[in-house]
Amino acid sequence: MKQFGLIGYPISHSYSQDFFQKKFKKLGLKDHKYHFFEMEFLNEFRILWEKNKDLKGVNITIPHKEEILKYLDKQDASVIKVGSSNVVCKKNGQLIGYNTDYIAFKESLSRWIGVFKGTALVMGFGGVAKAVRVGLTDLGISYIQVSRKSQKGNYTYEQLKNCPEIISQVQLFINTTPLGMYPAVETFPDIPFKYIKKGSFMYDLIYNPKETLFLKKGEAQGAIIKNGQEMLELQAEESWNIWIGNGL
Repeated sequence: MKQFGLIGYPISHSYSQDFFQKKFKKLGLKDHKYHFFEMEFLNEFRILWEKNKDLKGVNITIPHKEEILKYLDKQDASVIKVGSSNVVCKKNGQLIGYNTDYIAFKESLSRWIGVFKGTALVMGFGGVAKAVRVGLTDLGISYIQVSRKSQKGNYTYEQLKNCPEIISQVQLFINTTPLGMYPAVETFPDIPFKYIKKGSFMYDLIYNPKETLFLKKGEAQGAIIKNGQEMLELQAEESWNIWIGNGL
């Protein structure tokens, strides 16, 4: 038996298990299983591997993508570059971290809008936001950041409300926060939507629900919208490539 899984809190909303179970079935891998390992605190991380000797690799999701680094034996170059990890592989008794969010984001954004010369607004400051910022830099896209606390981003949400001209200068809005994710579907990043220009791009990395309130509000202003389903699938495929590439 070869086991894989997802670590995060909460994770009942995730489609990762469904994705991998279907993949295993398609490939005829009857001895492969993908589990949910809901973990509020990462002090249980090492114990998980000790209890599950057949565990070969895991995906890491909110809120552990940054904290996981201190529990790893090694970090791939992608993790060092980004500063967060969403994939862990066990090889020769060592836990090695990788970042496939970074790869998946760049690929999905390029597929969607091609070459982009405007300015992006990144909402959020967690592990996936780090992957997004590095991806934007690699693509040559300038960005500004917004967060709840002024010391983290260029602006706070409150400052954006008082400076709507900032919104009117942005052509790509990216939500990396969990606001709007099932079951809290009534929440959204509180930006002044009425100043969003028609034809702007709004990318919500959330995929459950398929259309968040953030995307609905943007679409009402004439924005072109996209959810995180494709990014999820791309990063999952990259996770699988890492696991099988390490002989698992």
